[in-house]
Amino acid sequence: METIETEILSVTGLVQGVGFRPFVWRLAQRLGLSGTVRNCGNAVEIVVCGPLDKRDALAEALRVEAPPRARVEGVTRIQGSPSNYMDFSIAPSGPGEVTAGIVPDLATCPACCAEIFDPGARRYHYAFTNCTDCGPRFSILSGLPYDRAHTTMASFSLCLACRADYENPADRRFHAEPIACPDCGPRLHFVGGDGQDYVGNQAFEVALALLRCGGILALKGIGGYHLACDATREDSVQLLRARKHRPTKPLAVMMRDLATAARYCALTQEERQALVDPSAPIVLVNRQDDSSLAPSLAPSLSPGLDRLGVLLPYTPLHHLLLDALAFPLVMSSGNRSGAPQVFEDDVALRDLAEIADGWLMHDRPIARRLDDSVVMVSAGAKRVLRRGRGLAPEPFLLAEDFLKAPPILALGADLKSAFCLIQGGRALLSHHLGDFNDPDSAATMDAAITDYSALFTHRLAAIAIDLHPDYRSADLGRRLAHDRSLPLIAVQHHHAHVAAVMADHGLPRSAGPVIGIVLDGLGFGDDGTIWGAEILLCDYARSRRLARLRPAPMPGSDRASLEPWRNLLASLDAAFGPQESMSRLHAAGRGPVLADRKISALRAMIKAGFNAPLASSAGRLFDAMAALLGVAPEIQTFEAEAAMTLEALARQASGEASNLPFLVTEVDGLKEIDPEPMWAAALHRLGAGEAPLMIAAGFHAGLAAIFAQVAVDEARRQGIGQIVLAGGVMQNALLFEALTAHVRAAGLGVLAPLRAPANDGGLALGQAVIASIRLMEAD
Repeated sequence: METIETEILSVTGLVQGVGFRPFVWRLAQRLGLSGTVRNCGNAVEIVVCGPLDKRDALAEALRVEAPPRARVEGVTRIQGSPSNYMDFSIAPSGPGEVTAGIVPDLATCPACCAEIFDPGARRYHYAFTNCTDCGPRFSILSGLPYDRAHTTMASFSLCLACRADYENPADRRFHAEPIACPDCGPRLHFVGGDGQDYVGNQAFEVALALLRCGGILALKGIGGYHLACDATREDSVQLLRARKHRPTKPLAVMMRDLATAARYCALTQEERQALVDPSAPIVLVNRQDDSSLAPSLAPSLSPGLDRLGVLLPYTPLHHLLLDALAFPLVMSSGNRSGAPQVFEDDVALRDLAEIADGWLMHDRPIARRLDDSVVMVSAGAKRVLRRGRGLAPEPFLLAEDFLKAPPILALGADLKSAFCLIQGGRALLSHHLGDFNDPDSAATMDAAITDYSALFTHRLAAIAIDLHPDYRSADLGRRLAHDRSLPLIAVQHHHAHVAAVMADHGLPRSAGPVIGIVLDGLGFGDDGTIWGAEILLCDYARSRRLARLRPAPMPGSDRASLEPWRNLLASLDAAFGPQESMSRLHAAGRGPVLADRKISALRAMIKAGFNAPLASSAGRLFDAMAALLGVAPEIQTFEAEAAMTLEALARQASGEASNLPFLVTEVDGLKEIDPEPMWAAALHRLGAGEAPLMIAAGFHAGLAAIFAQVAVDEARRQGIGQIVLAGGVMQNALLFEALTAHVRAAGLGVLAPLRAPANDGGLALGQAVIASIRLMEAD
């Protein structure tokens, strides 16, 4: 038999779990090539035999015709031994070291959605329908390469019909690893509060009945349990809030389809695209008056806010539920207040027993907890606020000069915890892990690190932590570094925020410095004080503070983060002194804001410098203004509650508000942005009868104008053409868009968070790239 010239192609990138091997098979058939294709470690390996021009055509098509969810990063070609393959086949997966390339979970595709509503289809009304273009991926993965044997579907043996689909190259389920049908796949069952158990279609019908009568359903999804109820019934929503001890935090709503979402919300084109994206995130959108709709949404879904978190069905079960119901569903994370989302059946039955009236479950295990991702559209781009299901663990591709960066584990911060692994020019930012607010948090992160390290064959060279001495995440890092005898690198919080944006945009080490505007809550500074509103000169290795907001005391320390009125007292006293501040407050008609408070005790605390640390914090400034304007809660029950209500108030302003002025001075070699004239103007305008919403808008406009002005001046002085916008306060779309407009109007470029959250959920990415650069420079 004649031997034919052979080549071995290795394709790297996001190429496993996206139908890439069937795609290669079809290409080979079209071009008349023989050989094999298989998953191998972190790549797809293709052995191809045939004429050179046909092999070239195959290599080109791998890049330009790849499946929609695939991302081809590289194609290497080497000469192979002469072979005499008779045809082209998909071979069993091979071994190999894995560094990246696992596909996130994908929302149900249009073809599968049509199939579950087709009475003539074999998978009609089957809640676990999927194909190579959709369905669970990361949430069911137990090992690599990505094959059925390495997923939680391994225990479900394929029936003859599914086996035929799986092996049929013409079928869209050709080598779809989670493939299933009613005869061989997972099944629904319902557990009632009375302990009664129903299976199959009866389970589905009982769950529908529970929702229709206003009950709360614990619903098992792809990455964990949700608590669902009728989003149009105020009594149901209030019951959920009471049982979950979640009095005001916004609740996400799942709409039947895009048309339904457009009835309740004012959607931009970019928001529509975000809603139908295969990642199926929660999208923050503007509510519109739905009082004329029947039914209208419950008022308490997002009290005091003008935005709503909306998502569309992303599993067949969701589609079936929403199709059968005449109302949208609240989809709240299935957890007790302050605890992580539950994803194991026994834990759900135990921990949600005092919240849920029933559980709609199934017997496909979830390999790891994955909260819903959250995004918003601002300044014309989709920006991730939380990385979870649908986005993790897709890697960030770093610039080429990071290819030899040492493997780093960075542990982020204590709020919105996420860690990051760097290796081989890629950064793997973990899914959202919750907050480090109890002793179990360390165990949760430790387990997740072990999980990721095993999946991606990560071998550590160093560990990066936040500079704050009291962070629990830093304690974990110190323990891991000690146990493994690894270097420990502490990174300043706001430098990490800027570096995360730089890495998000793929800036190389050689790009030079940037000016960073960092507006945040609290972060431990290089000088041992608390920062939170800075202008920095940064590259990946180092940063220098150029300007700051004038620091103000935080009386009661952490209590000031919970009780906004404390920040108002401290801010006004810092601006005018104790006696004059009260006089001005009363003249503005706002005296009751600080009435019946322990003002004397707090002032004594500030004067003595006891438990009242100074902080240059944008977050606390927002809290203080919200308290002044009467939109701050007595005690914040979730992070940035007061700031979010202040932004919502400012959005109500019609016409252009007059900026509240700030003063720029110089203190100890730093430019200092002094809010004293801002407070004077706000109090005067309140006293003159100006509406609080106009003052809220003027506050946003003035703060954006002054920070942009100082940053642009510094950029021009330093000869720098790009300004980075970073920190959690950049999630305030009104402020962020104003800053962006000012910087662009000055002719400078803006780099802002896109795929890495602006909040602490993206911090570990910045820590990791900073630590890797420092290690490389030390060699």
